[in-house]
Amino acid sequence: MTTLNLISGPRNISTALMYSFAQRNDIQVEDEPFYALYLSKSGAQHPGRDEVLASQSPDEATVKAQLASAGKPVLFVKNMAHHMEVMQAPFIEKAIHIFLIRDPKQIIASYAQVIENPVMRDIGIEYQYQLFQQLEKKGEQPIVLDSGLLLEDPASVLEKLCHRCAIGFQPAMLHWKAGAKPYDGVWAPYWYENVHQSTGFKKQQTSDRPLPQHLGPLYQQARGYYEKLLPFSIKA
Repeated sequence: MTTLNLISGPRNISTALMYSFAQRNDIQVEDEPFYALYLSKSGAQHPGRDEVLASQSPDEATVKAQLASAGKPVLFVKNMAHHMEVMQAPFIEKAIHIFLIRDPKQIIASYAQVIENPVMRDIGIEYQYQLFQQLEKKGEQPIVLDSGLLLEDPASVLEKLCHRCAIGFQPAMLHWKAGAKPYDGVWAPYWYENVHQSTGFKKQQTSDRPLPQHLGPLYQQARGYYEKLLPFSIKA
């Protein structure tokens, strides 16, 4: 079994990418399987917290054992970087690690619609860079995807991504039906409204939100980590 471990920051197209891979005929997708672990350890009060804790095991070893027993040739695991921060061993064994990044200006502007003063941990990019460095030190070559580049030419970038993962590209990955999916996490009603309206990769109008002036220093700090990872990203 080939395991693809997506490590994404917030306010990105990670769910759309999961939907894309779910269109393959050889795959099982898992939506944020360590979410309950994160909520349990961090105490974060997210919408639908009780539902998430009831739907998943909060035990790291149990979740990893469940992932290892997947019955398809390819397993796609969608992870949030901040969920991995509370794990004792943040990486899935023998997985191909894929970092999904986005211009932090867009992330911060989006986050500020909900949280007026986000901090670096909310952005996720610093921890993504730390994880990337850990893998490089182990001699691995993690994959980097930039959502902006992916949205410019989804077919080309996805084809190259599949080649890097040693799985054949399937054109069905470019489109999916609108609406909720059976593999969505129970938190989908709180977070997936926009992606449920999508049928493919498309730049959102909200991507052009202006950056609040008071968040300029956070952007400059986050931009430094983003620019360290961007050169490794797959180009169209």
